[in-house]
Amino acid sequence: MRTLLTHLSSNRLVLGTLLPRYANKRLVLPALLLVALASPSLSQLTVNTLSDAFFQVTVFVAATLYLYHFFAARLPELELSHLQARSPALGVFAAAILGALPGCGGAIIVVTQYTKGRASFATIVAVLTATMGDAAFLLLATKPLEGLAILLLSVVVGTLSGLAVQALKHDHYHQVKPETQAVKVVEDVDHTLLQKWSGYFWHWLMLPLSAISLLIAFNVDLSYFEPYLNYFGAAGAFMAVTLWAMSSLGNNYQQITSEEPVSSSRVQSIVQDTHFVTAWVVASFMCYELAVLGLGLDLKVWFSTHAVYAPLIALLIGMLPGCGPQIVVTSLYLQGIVPFSALAANAISNDGDALFPAIAMAPKAALQATIYSTIPAAIVGYGLYFGLAL
Repeated sequence: MRTLLTHLSSNRLVLGTLLPRYANKRLVLPALLLVALASPSLSQLTVNTLSDAFFQVTVFVAATLYLYHFFAARLPELELSHLQARSPALGVFAAAILGALPGCGGAIIVVTQYTKGRASFATIVAVLTATMGDAAFLLLATKPLEGLAILLLSVVVGTLSGLAVQALKHDHYHQVKPETQAVKVVEDVDHTLLQKWSGYFWHWLMLPLSAISLLIAFNVDLSYFEPYLNYFGAAGAFMAVTLWAMSSLGNNYQQITSEEPVSSSRVQSIVQDTHFVTAWVVASFMCYELAVLGLGLDLKVWFSTHAVYAPLIALLIGMLPGCGPQIVVTSLYLQGIVPFSALAANAISNDGDALFPAIAMAPKAALQATIYSTIPAAIVGYGLYFGLAL
């Protein structure tokens, strides 16, 4: 860690060059990675970490996103207001289903309907409780059985939470104000050429990269190619992180932790989401490795010793808006650092990017729904913790 701090202080010129005048805070991550790569004591660790993130996470996330968009384009969109008119309970169930869909699109649909007075508060509680955001793509891509279990659990808990709100007579509809206008979640940044070439990269290399990642996952001996694969994977991960950093103005917390606006191009949507997940996974992996190397802090041992706090910490992180912090929790689970109970608590308490438009359009309802979702998150998290401990 001391070595890293020394290089940070001696490489201010690098940071100053990479951080433009509009202070895109996303660029801090690729800048720090460059500093680590330039450090003799950290270079190989950084290359290995980036390569692991690329072949063990990024490639699988890209393939999962491709399959998701392929099937999603062929499924009819649910009209929540029609379902609610038939039955409030059916509307709650549909909201939970939409929330459990990987990504934040389904949850944002329900939030938008609520801000227009077409969906009830119970559906907001259901959808925000059920959603896991982009962290679901990461989990499904790397541990599909656990991912499906979490999504099924989210639907059940989201539905029960929404029905509980209805039963307690806390349900209501948002009062629409004529002057209210939609708030743009993330400002667009025009990097058409970069997006075009990154689209080509994933289009042509998706299959061969998926094959390599599967061979690595099944522990096939690739020792002869290992040096080349390490550097290629590190370059691929760094490219993804850099393109993520340059795809937004990155001026505030929302722009850093949110995924990019939905693109009309399916390929660009896949690329943007892949780079977003990769950036947060790389940040998580590097923080863990540096904590172990520089501070001697082994989070796995700490969470094993103080496991009872894991669901609570994950729950509190879940209350933060945006998908980025939630991807960190999922990354820690994939590394075997936090238990499944903590992952479940985070999945239920987190609201993903859908909380941003909710805060902007209906802040009181957003706060109430967030608080309501922490109750089932605590029950499920600690229920699993004590249940699995028996």
